[in-house]
Amino acid sequence: MEEKKLVFICGFMGCGKTTQGKKLAKEMGYFFIDLDDYISSQYEKTITDLFKEVGEEEFRKIETKALQECIKDNLKALIAVGGGTPCFGSNIDLMISNGLVVYLKMDAEALYNRLFNAKQDRPLIKDKANEEMLLYIESLLKKRGSFYEKAQIITNGVAVDIEELKNQVLNYSY
Repeated sequence: MEEKKLVFICGFMGCGKTTQGKKLAKEMGYFFIDLDDYISSQYEKTITDLFKEVGEEEFRKIETKALQECIKDNLKALIAVGGGTPCFGSNIDLMISNGLVVYLKMDAEALYNRLFNAKQDRPLIKDKANEEMLLYIESLLKKRGSFYEKAQIITNGVAVDIEELKNQVLNYSY
């Protein structure tokens, strides 16, 4: 049986997990999975609608089940997980034990600038006034940071060098 070669991309919403994940998967010849898209296709709803319908607690259970399915069903894939995925249950440990985790790290202000015009698509910030959005991002980033920091590779999410990141991933020794 072929050994699993999974790579997980994690980080705060808006850090570029999908965009950079697609580029990195292509460079490495890996299959790309966006966990949010996987969930959306299963439930035939947007993540925002599903989140609103079932609430955060139930959504996190759905997300964990989807993560487990993606791990079980794939040998050579790059999986971009939702911003909260690593922070619930034992998801970060599940990811680390099944592959290599890459954290696209950004500070709160850079995230705010990226998320400002896209907040309607983000269930956790869509109803926040602009003034409180930065404070919320800072607070949530502080809570989630310890989970993200468990990643085996941490890279700057503002200026990702895909070639360099590919080399880091391919040369990482477990």
